[in-house]
This record gives sequence, C-alpha cells and structure tokens, in this order.
Amino acid sequence: MQTRLLLAATALVFLLTACNASQPAAPAEPQPQYRTTGTIKDIMDSIIDPSADHLWGAVATTVDATGTHEKFPQTDEEWKEVRRSAIRMIEGSNLLQIPGRKVARPGEKSENPGIELEPEEMEKLINEDKASFYKLAGALHDTVMMALKAIDAKDKEGLLESGDDIDQACENCHVRYWYPNEAKTQQEVRQPTAPPTTAQPQKK
Repeated sequence: MQTRLLLAATALVFLLTACNASQPAAPAEPQPQYRTTGTIKDIMDSIIDPSADHLWGAVATTVDATGTHEKFPQTDEEWKEVRRSAIRMIEGSNLLQIPGRKVARPGEKSENPGIELEPEEMEKLINEDKASFYKLAGALHDTVMMALKAIDAKDKEGLLESGDDIDQACENCHVRYWYPNEAKTQQEVRQPTAPPTTAQPQKK
C-alpha cells in the first residue's frame, strides 16, 4: 500500500513539473528609456513657470475709475486652456524627478549671482538629499491637483484659493535650492532684536 502511494505521489510531482515546464516564460517588462534632454531650469522656464502664471492670472479682481472688474474663465474653451496649464504643471513636477536630470547646461551661470546659488551648488544640494527634493516636487503636484479639481468643477473661487497653496509649494522648494542665502537674510531681518537691558542699582 505504501509503495502504491509513493508511486502515485511521484507521478503527480512529475506531471506538475512537466506542465510548468511547458508554459512559456512571461516576457520581461520593458524598461523606460528616459532621455533627459532638458534641464531642471529648462522645465521651469518652459513648462512650470508660464503655466503657473496662467493659473495665477486666470481669476482676478481689479478696481479702477470705472468700477470693479472680475476676471475668470467663462467659456468652455477658456476653462480648457486653464486646465492645460494645470496638467502641464502636474506632469512637469514628475519631469523634475526623472533620474539623471541636470539642473542646468554645462557652463550656465546664475542670472543673479550672490543672490541665487550657482547651478552646480543647487545640484549639490539636490544630490545630497534627493528624498527632500522629490517630496517638494510631489507637494507641487498635489497642490496643483486641487486647482485641477476646481477647474473641472468650473469653480472660480476654488481656483483662486488654490493659488496661494501653489505659490507656497513653489517657494518651499526655491528657498531650499535656489536662493537659500536670501531667505536666510530675510529671516534675520525679521528677527526682533532684544531690547537693551538697564542695569538695576544694587540695594545696600
């Protein structure tokens, strides 16, 4: 009896092995081939900055001699154009995080030396703590998603309110990698100086 059970188990194992061997192996998942032609500066200048300006300017209130004037998208095409800017910013935040992307082209210098860091200094800061850079880029993505939600709902007030969060997300990254020295100087100026102390006469 035991011999029969052993033979049956052996046959079952052989059968399962043969079935598995006959199944073709799954093709390997193709790996993305990133070509980081543009620099971080290129993406900021060409995609994120102009798109942010469009979002910030989409809703506004101005007052002049003729009265109060409100500006906001009103037609479907106007809302669609604002939506395109939001999508460019959202995907631009992903482009910033592609491995191997340089801050600037070789030999490119700061436009405001002494205030802004040089590109190689920015790149050094990013490379020293890429997790923080990715987190800040992700925060930009998430804040613009709030704007996109308002745009899809054609909610002009929601779009206006999202502007402050987008501006703060941009600034959080800029003060860390673009002009940390200026931010530090401004912080020092805002720090109140301690009032002069007056020596009290000692009691005899």
